[in-house]
Amino acid sequence: MTTSPMAGRTAGRPLDVESEIWMRRLSGNSRDRVEAVEDLHALLLRAAHFELGRRQPAADVVASVGFDDLAMQAADDALVAILAKLHTYRGDSRFTTWAYKFALLEAAVKARKRPWHGRELPVEADDFTSVLDKGRGPSGQAEASELMDAVRDAIAEVLTPHQRAVLVAITLDDVPIDVLADRRNTTRGALYKTLHDARRKLRKRLAEDGLALEPATR
Repeated sequence: MTTSPMAGRTAGRPLDVESEIWMRRLSGNSRDRVEAVEDLHALLLRAAHFELGRRQPAADVVASVGFDDLAMQAADDALVAILAKLHTYRGDSRFTTWAYKFALLEAAVKARKRPWHGRELPVEADDFTSVLDKGRGPSGQAEASELMDAVRDAIAEVLTPHQRAVLVAITLDDVPIDVLADRRNTTRGALYKTLHDARRKLRKRLAEDGLALEPATR
């Protein structure tokens, strides 16, 4: 027996008429559920096209052979996520607004991943001086060099190999966290936790050495 998402919906505000119609049409007992799913997918596809177009120059969009495919993938994934989480919709916003955000998120993730398709992740670097501020004067450069030497030593000595690889990939090599999560077969949350722990260890070590990371260096 199929459970209606209306029956399992998380309690929230009373639904507006349009949202109520969407929820009933998408219900497992609704006769036009298939058509409702198709309508929802069309909405998500428009949202995905919008987000991808916003993230790419117009010329790149026109020349991009895979642009439509990428938008379709984002809409497909957003649809699957929405149908799985339909019972969590609270009515705090219109249903279409709530659903639209799923497509925007999926499109944004795919846009970040796309430049890395087929690319190998950078090999962990031994030289961390690339993060120095090139605009500093001689005295400022010397001070920054001392700090970077301390950071490099701390990275090598207090971080685990996993923490070091994640920190270098995200903060120095600019690898998108979505890409790194895929390549390491883990989740964004797990990587954020690893990054947080690594930065905490570095701050502790630098504090013991009488040094501190400036906001920009962090």
